[in-house]
Amino acid sequence: MLKILTYPDPVLRRKSSPIDVVNDEIRRTVDEMLEVMYKDEGVGLAAPQAGISKRIIVLDSGEGPIALFNPEIVLRGEDEQTIEEGCLSLPGIRLDLVRPTHIVVRGLDDQGNVTEIEADGLLARVIQHEIDHLDGILIIDRASSLQRTLLRSKLKKLAK
Repeated sequence: MLKILTYPDPVLRRKSSPIDVVNDEIRRTVDEMLEVMYKDEGVGLAAPQAGISKRIIVLDSGEGPIALFNPEIVLRGEDEQTIEEGCLSLPGIRLDLVRPTHIVVRGLDDQGNVTEIEADGLLARVIQHEIDHLDGILIIDRASSLQRTLLRSKLKKLAK
């Protein structure tokens, strides 16, 4: 069973490699990622969080599970919203972050076909958060300098 890596594991900082082909092995990885995500009560999980440096994300923002391979945001709406976010790889840390409220993301579905998802609200936020993980970006990297200062002691505890 996969387990969620926590800060400061170096895998979380690596840029992930693209998926060449969606096959049964990759689909099994997705099933395991979803199982871990649900067990830890998350709404999204990126493969690097499970120790896999591949461009895979899974999520369920309340309308059923979604898996995307090689996702990329092709459109960001102009409207933004500040909402508190947490992260399974940063237990106990929650930050108010600004993100676009509307995006269009393109990637491969679980059959290897190119798909586009137009996402708003929570779904848009989760997709953006998980794609950040594929590029080695954590929510603490999007924090203000004041937020980082306030987080210093929590991050030191996680690093032990």
